[in-house]
Amino acid sequence: MFGTSAAALLFAAALAVPGTAGAQEAAPGPEQITNGDFAAGTAPWWWTANAPTAVSDGRLCTEVPAGTANAWDVIVGQNDVPIVAGESYELSYTASSTVPLAAQTRVQEAVDPYTTVLATADPVGTDATRVTRTFTASVDLPAASVQLQIGGGERATTFCLDDVSLRGGAEPPVYVPDTGSPVRVNQVGYLPHGPKSGTLVTDADAPLTWTVKDGDGSTAATGTTVPQGEDPSSHQRVHTFDFGGLTTAGDGYTVEVDGEVSEPFSIRGDLYDGLRSDALAYFYHNRSGTPIEAELVGEAYARPAGHIGVAPNKGDTDVPCQPGVCDYRLDVSGGWYDAGDHGKYVVNGGISVAQLMSTYERTLTAPNAESAELADGELRVPERDNGVPDILDEARWEMDFLIRMQVPAGEELAGMAHHKMHDAEWTGLPMKPHLDPQQRELHPPSTAATLNLAASAAQCARLYAPFDADFSDRCLRAAETAWTAAKQHPDVLADPNDGTGGGAYSDNDVSDEFYWAAAELFTTTGKDTYRQAVLSSDLHGDTDKVFPAGGGISWGSTGGLGVLTLATVPNGLTSAQLGDVRSVVTTAADRYAAQSREQAYGLPYAPSGEDYVWGSNSQVLNNMIVLATAHDLTGGAAYQDAVLRGADYLLGRNPLNQSYVTGYGERDSHNQHHRFWAHQNDPALPNPAPGSVAGGPNLTAIASGDPVAAEKLTGCAPAMCYIDDIGSWATNEITINWNAPLAFIASYLDDAGDGGRTGPARACEVTYSSHPWNSGSTVTVRVENTGSEPVSPWSLTWLLPGEQRLSHTWSAEFDQSGRTVSATPLAWNRTLAPGAAVDFGFNTSASGPAPDPGAFKLNGRACTSG
Repeated sequence: MFGTSAAALLFAAALAVPGTAGAQEAAPGPEQITNGDFAAGTAPWWWTANAPTAVSDGRLCTEVPAGTANAWDVIVGQNDVPIVAGESYELSYTASSTVPLAAQTRVQEAVDPYTTVLATADPVGTDATRVTRTFTASVDLPAASVQLQIGGGERATTFCLDDVSLRGGAEPPVYVPDTGSPVRVNQVGYLPHGPKSGTLVTDADAPLTWTVKDGDGSTAATGTTVPQGEDPSSHQRVHTFDFGGLTTAGDGYTVEVDGEVSEPFSIRGDLYDGLRSDALAYFYHNRSGTPIEAELVGEAYARPAGHIGVAPNKGDTDVPCQPGVCDYRLDVSGGWYDAGDHGKYVVNGGISVAQLMSTYERTLTAPNAESAELADGELRVPERDNGVPDILDEARWEMDFLIRMQVPAGEELAGMAHHKMHDAEWTGLPMKPHLDPQQRELHPPSTAATLNLAASAAQCARLYAPFDADFSDRCLRAAETAWTAAKQHPDVLADPNDGTGGGAYSDNDVSDEFYWAAAELFTTTGKDTYRQAVLSSDLHGDTDKVFPAGGGISWGSTGGLGVLTLATVPNGLTSAQLGDVRSVVTTAADRYAAQSREQAYGLPYAPSGEDYVWGSNSQVLNNMIVLATAHDLTGGAAYQDAVLRGADYLLGRNPLNQSYVTGYGERDSHNQHHRFWAHQNDPALPNPAPGSVAGGPNLTAIASGDPVAAEKLTGCAPAMCYIDDIGSWATNEITINWNAPLAFIASYLDDAGDGGRTGPARACEVTYSSHPWNSGSTVTVRVENTGSEPVSPWSLTWLLPGEQRLSHTWSAEFDQSGRTVSATPLAWNRTLAPGAAVDFGFNTSASGPAPDPGAFKLNGRACTSG
């Protein structure tokens, strides 16, 4: 998830936009650029050999060739410019380009390590553009190089430069974020029967009148605000307001308070249908090893396959290890690019693919979840219409890659998983995957990566069984092999210093990964080995360990994933044990719900000391998953309300009045740090695709080396430590493990919108009666059509816990694929008329406890349980 790349070279710089209100005039220092108007010819300017350059009409014009890979492949510059630490400078120039581009403006050392004091991306169009940048030097550079890096484009262009100036004595500008209206709302909107809250930034001590106006300007609701004092997360004085009584569907609503008007929003039940689809499409967009097709994503986002071994790629089909790590090579093609870079990481991929699979698995287990929108032919994947739910097709692309990362049999660490694979050195930005020239390398195996494989592959085994038995078996073999290897090598930890070319992702505590893997393997197989590993874990039953108070689920804290599986997917735990596990979920959800109610911006996230972490938005989303699961288990409205308030925060009701999801809201993030969604750096490239969630406020951004954060966000309040700039990789990157919980929550919210406060209307009721005996049970099932329309033919689907297998059956046709059982009619009971019922039954065999299933779906729609 680290996009630092030649980030050390390309973005380790101070960055500022001059002309900010409040800046004072300062006496300029002497001119430090020689021959900036080119009246004396070209000296002492220099340029790269591939770009003929000459003075034309008083400007220095460079012929930039087509098809260069990196911005620095074509440079115009001047060396030996003295820069003094602590001095503030203003650099300015006029430029034009026959093909619009983003000039990478640099003031840096001329030689390795290329220490940089200014690094910006400045759009240059066909008309002459004046660029002015102010920066404060962080180090002395006695002989700096002033450069315009203008390569990396697919088309040839003529770039012309004039009136270059660099002077000291500039007044450092103060960055003040544009937060728009002080009336903060969910800029997408609110569900008709859900909570509707907002926040007002104001110094007023007394309550103020608020008014909701509809699209025609008529008053739809009114009331008074509630003063809240200073919000500790933003240091803003705020009021809150609640218009939950307004349930009339419509678009173009606004809230007006004290002459200030919010961004517009809607009240509708289908608000999140598009977000569900877009959040899941993110993964197809970021597939490695396959072309991204225009017919699925549009021309702007189509691209050739990356890393398939076509020059300049070295490819992912035959990848060596780092020197000294191993003497074999692996085909590790496929998978998803992790984040802003082109790396692929098992510990990031494991949680991401698990949460996508859980989004689907929820449709099998949650009473109010519907599977239609995730079904075959519904999503933007090339495998559609193959008889497999599209979301599982997408998850398989990553699952295949994770299995490929397993150390082959016969090797020293056979069965372990390599921690990651990526370029030997950081690549530049922008960089399309098919143009990446770097050598790809496998990094050492780790216990954490191995357990990520074990957990996700075990989940894969049970979910793919109804659709591809061979792939399901392959997943289970990989999972059990990985578990055995991890038990043999329980403390092989990733090197925290292994951060060249990709993030280190080090983790010195893998007890949570052991717990998660054991939970998934036990749920899938029912084996006592895994049951004992679950029950004997120090994490089992400890809410604070699996859902840490200041954080929660993340790639480095995966124990909660195991708890959510045990709590929702039928398994072999006893009723008492299952109750204890579910209590862990609801205890954590109670904490998050209380945080949401108590905070001025309503988010279910309250880290100690307001210490917003790297990727804080994903932490909000993962807490929302716990709340959503508690709502699925209990039906408690307070849990769903907290999920909806979390969505409000992410979509605009926050201190920056910023929707953190591209394409959603009037003020959305759209310059996230990404190698090929890099429009801010190259106008020919697109912004991130709709449905891409930014990392969010991060208190560690400044110390992390993020140059944009260091220049603009120093001294920021915790929830204000964010900027929508492609250079801010510590606050504004996008990653698979941040979009995965967004996809889960978008699916949950869309289901909530379809069904209001109580879920979709039920048209069936199932009575499941189990009569146990020594090694199994006899089960009778009654399905009643409680709706107003006949159902013909019918199909009832549910999950069987543990290792139960069906034997003698009657009055229906049965199919069992792994855990999934479906019953379909015989010729004589094909139609279920309104008010009618059908009875059928079967025997089961089981070697351990076999609780009843928790949810039933009739033709994909949830039934009530009698």
